[in-house]
Amino acid sequence: MDLVIVKALDDAQREAVATLLALAAEKDGRHAVSEAGRLNLRAPREGVRHLLQCDESVELVGYAQLDAEDTAELVVLPARRGRGFGKALLVGVLQEGAKQVWAHGGHPAARHLADEAGLELVRELRQMRRPLPFDQALPPVPAGVSLRTFVPGQDEEAWLALNARAFAHHPEQGSWTLRDLTEREAEPWFDPRGFFLAERGGVLVGFHWTKAEDGLGEVYVVGVSPDEQGNGLGKALTSVGLHHLGDTLGLPAVLLYVDADNTAAVRVYEGLGFTLHEVDLQYRVRS
Repeated sequence: MDLVIVKALDDAQREAVATLLALAAEKDGRHAVSEAGRLNLRAPREGVRHLLQCDESVELVGYAQLDAEDTAELVVLPARRGRGFGKALLVGVLQEGAKQVWAHGGHPAARHLADEAGLELVRELRQMRRPLPFDQALPPVPAGVSLRTFVPGQDEEAWLALNARAFAHHPEQGSWTLRDLTEREAEPWFDPRGFFLAERGGVLVGFHWTKAEDGLGEVYVVGVSPDEQGNGLGKALTSVGLHHLGDTLGLPAVLLYVDADNTAAVRVYEGLGFTLHEVDLQYRVRS
């Protein structure tokens, strides 16, 4: 089997990868590559590498992506699984310098491959869900705080600054750039009416960005200024977004992602009626 490594996909490669990912998503009930990874398919991005795995007939049977932090995601065509392609693809990303590897959905076969490769489990990202509509009353926002929705072309810089402060401890979210934001503003699911901002004295202090895609709502990201922590703003923003997804959009359920070791956040979401749906596991090369 051949393994080709490129920094940018041509049109034919991009189409073949999209087909593989669609077949895998249909089979597995989830995306094999994260949203950020799917955006990386469209245009070259510094540090990103694409690994294309073909069989003897030159059919694409496996795909992997390495980001600038050497974190890998990989997937094998459903009809060709169980034939060693996954193991060979994992060896390929490790040889290319992967330091971390995601196993989305925590599938037993992926866990087995990670164990065989001597990787150690370092992160558990939980997907939690709850049905809609959201039946809890809206809690009051803190005194002096007002709510409005995001205005494209106006709020990007202020939002990026607050996002960096709110997620200074979270390298994936806290390092977002204007490109990261505007790419998502261009996505079909983007709706500023579901992007709620909290201000105090005209200064942005919190937000809840909701998402509606594939018939489900999502608590896409909730952030609060460190100066506002502990005053109930995060819970109020979360509730506003949940009512929007259920009451305004009429969606049947909502999901969110939270790290398992963020016990405070897990408890908050459990209190809002969320329960565990599945997990994504991140493995690391042992030092």
